[in-house]
Amino acid sequence: MSNQDSFLNEVTEEVRKDRLYAMFRRYGWIAAVLIVVIVAGTSWFEWQKSRAAAEAQATGDAILAAVESAEPEARAEALAALDTGDNAARSAVLALMQADAALEAGDQEGALAQLLAVADDATVPTAYRDLATIKWSILGAGNVSVDDRIGRLNSIALGAGAFRLLAMEQIALGEVERGNTEAALSQLRDIVEDAGVTQDLLVRARQVIVALGGTLQNG
Repeated sequence: MSNQDSFLNEVTEEVRKDRLYAMFRRYGWIAAVLIVVIVAGTSWFEWQKSRAAAEAQATGDAILAAVESAEPEARAEALAALDTGDNAARSAVLALMQADAALEAGDQEGALAQLLAVADDATVPTAYRDLATIKWSILGAGNVSVDDRIGRLNSIALGAGAFRLLAMEQIALGEVERGNTEAALSQLRDIVEDAGVTQDLLVRARQVIVALGGTLQNG
C-alpha cells in the first residue's frame, strides 16, 4: 500500500468517526430516552407483579380466616364481608364458597341465587361459570324446572370446556325426569364412549344405563 493510499484511508476513517460522533450528538438523546423507558417499564412490571402477589396472598389469608368458623352461618357472613376488588376470578371463587356455606346453613334458596349470579356474570371466566351452572343444576333438582336446567346445561355440553361431560350427565338425569329414557341413554352412551371420561363418571354412567334397562352400545 502506498503512502497516498494509507493517507486516504486514515482520512476516510476520521471522516467516518466525525460523522458517527455528530450523529451521536444529534440523536444520542433518543437512545438515552429508550434506556430510561425500558428501565422504568421493567420496574413498573415488577412492582405490579409484586403488588398482585401481595393482594392474592392477603385475599387467601382472609378467606382462610373466614372459613375457620365452625358455624356455616358465621362462615357465610364472613365470606360475604370479604372484598376481592375487581378480580372476577377471585370473586367467583368466593361466591362459590358462599353458596356452599349457605347450603350448609340450610339456605338452599340463597345458595341457588349465589350460583346463578356467578353463572350469569359475563366478566367471570368460563370455567367458573360452567361450574356454577352445574352446581346450580344439581342443587336445583326438584326446585328448578328441568327445562331451565337442561337449557343452561346444553351450552356447556355442546362446548369444549372441562365440565362438558358433567353437563351431559346432568342432562341425561334431566331427561330421566322428563320421562325421555332414550334421550337419557343416548347422552349416557356418548359419555361412556368419550375418550376424556374419568373413571368415576364412566362407572356412574354405566350404572345408570343398566338401571334404565339399556345397553352400552349406541344404536
